[in-house]
Amino acid sequence: MPPHHLQNYVQNPEEPASRRRLLVIGGKLLVTALTLGLLYRSVFADAATAAAWRQLLASTLSGSGRGPVLLALALVPVNWGLEAWKWWRLARHLEPVSFRRCFRAVLVGLTLGFVTPNRVGDYAGRIMELKSRRLDALGAVFLGRYCQLVATVVAGTVGLLYFLLTFYLRGYPATNVGLVVATILLNAGVILPLYRSRLLLSALTVVKPLRRFRRFLAVMPTYPAHALHVILALSMLRYGIFCAQFGLLLWAYGASPPIGPGLAAIAGTFLLKSLVPSLNALADVGVRELSATHLFGLLREPVLPVLSASLSLWVLNIALPSAAGLLFVLRLKVFRKKDRAARAPQP
Repeated sequence: MPPHHLQNYVQNPEEPASRRRLLVIGGKLLVTALTLGLLYRSVFADAATAAAWRQLLASTLSGSGRGPVLLALALVPVNWGLEAWKWWRLARHLEPVSFRRCFRAVLVGLTLGFVTPNRVGDYAGRIMELKSRRLDALGAVFLGRYCQLVATVVAGTVGLLYFLLTFYLRGYPATNVGLVVATILLNAGVILPLYRSRLLLSALTVVKPLRRFRRFLAVMPTYPAHALHVILALSMLRYGIFCAQFGLLLWAYGASPPIGPGLAAIAGTFLLKSLVPSLNALADVGVRELSATHLFGLLREPVLPVLSASLSLWVLNIALPSAAGLLFVLRLKVFRKKDRAARAPQP
């Protein structure tokens, strides 16, 4: 065989790896451009968010709201640190992984989720940081997000129940009792699939269009009950951090609702936001603001402080960490084993 044939035989396996690297670089640049573009559009180009951002800075620099704003800002790394801890507890069930890598995966997922519909990029960001069992990791990510949803639903339904009973259904005792029972049953129905995930898998088998998702969630029953307790507790603790930040920002901007009704309004706002699908993180802003202004309006709170607090909460917890996650996206290793195999000597 002529020598140049042997040379072609050695170089051909390198070509797909080179093309993949170019695609990865292009994808990273695209994510970076989209993230920066959405950040500019949401934080600076949008008039309402820009006004809230300026008010946030003014409150921080002045004496009136400096303490609450700085405390809310200090809770941002605590918030995402709890999420990283939660993902570490889930991911180590699949493979040995460090907390540092899980924290990086959470930030990468946050950045990718910022520019994808319904934040599906969050799945990709966390999965790509794992070295193996990436298919099972889909179920692990879903389990973590479902635990967070449980905390949101349980607190949010109680919050909305308060508003229904207080402002809309006065003088209807039978209806009130029915709503309380319905709330209890709804929360029980939400918690049940968490601890009886085999029932969820069986339901996916029965519904034909959903059968394809069964293999992605098959890892859920392998998590023991004590692990689920920890994940759910971390989710509830993280939910409490969100509520505390919202309350601190309301305080910084001059809103002062009663503690109980104020917490009900915050919980109802988070629930209504979670129930509405979004094209990207920017689309969440309008849903949250509409819900917050309506619920706090029932408590006779002025619109501007509520709007500013809600927008600032989004800036602190989504916009700033998404920008920080870009540093890790640019260093992300999308292909691991395939690239090493392509560079290995051929027999």
